[in-house]
Amino acid sequence: MVGMGTIANVLAIVIGGCIGLLAKGGLKQHYQDSVIRSLGLATLFIGAGGALCGMLVVKGGGLTTVSTRDTLFMILSLALGTLVGERLNLEGRLGQLGEWLKARASRGEDSRFVEGFVTASLVVCVGAMAIVGSLQDALDHDPSTLFTKAILDFMIIMVFSSTYGRGAIFSALPVGVLQGSVTLFAGLLAPLLSGTVIDSLSFIGSLLIFCVGVNLAFGDRFRVANMLPALIFGGIW
Repeated sequence: MVGMGTIANVLAIVIGGCIGLLAKGGLKQHYQDSVIRSLGLATLFIGAGGALCGMLVVKGGGLTTVSTRDTLFMILSLALGTLVGERLNLEGRLGQLGEWLKARASRGEDSRFVEGFVTASLVVCVGAMAIVGSLQDALDHDPSTLFTKAILDFMIIMVFSSTYGRGAIFSALPVGVLQGSVTLFAGLLAPLLSGTVIDSLSFIGSLLIFCVGVNLAFGDRFRVANMLPALIFGGIW
């Protein structure tokens, strides 16, 4: 059934988040802070690994950058995307959505609801697997990529919800909307999303994931949601 991959992904996030909530009450604050920093370290390496794969190639027995043009594309995409994101205040709007959800799903005792929602949503939505997997699910009736993503997201959200609380579980909403929309409109999107475009999305997405890792490990340094339009500029380039 078309869409099964997204359904499995959403269910994995909800189930993993609920399991994480069961552990949250048994973790003291300093344990939660330590877990968040370790998550930041892991996220840093995931983002750096993807970014380096997009930037470096093996040539003459050593590593070298793909090209000056690709480096320029990275700089311009990030700069222009961030300018657009700051103008639209995407970070603030995502936070407002988190506050709206908190008002309806929490009685006010969950002080990190919005932080958990925003951070978890960025981690599980930014990346090529969401786009590629949704296209494969719709066009090839192959949900295997999204099943793999579901397993990864299950583990990620389980840990996130054990530290941030139930806000992390609500990252299932943007995942469902994003992947469901790509699956629904796959016929229109497929001609536009060539292999080169997917590679660009993966490259820029990895850089944004790295920024999320920096925020987790060292405190808020980047307004990552405001950098999301860089993905569009990367695809256009």
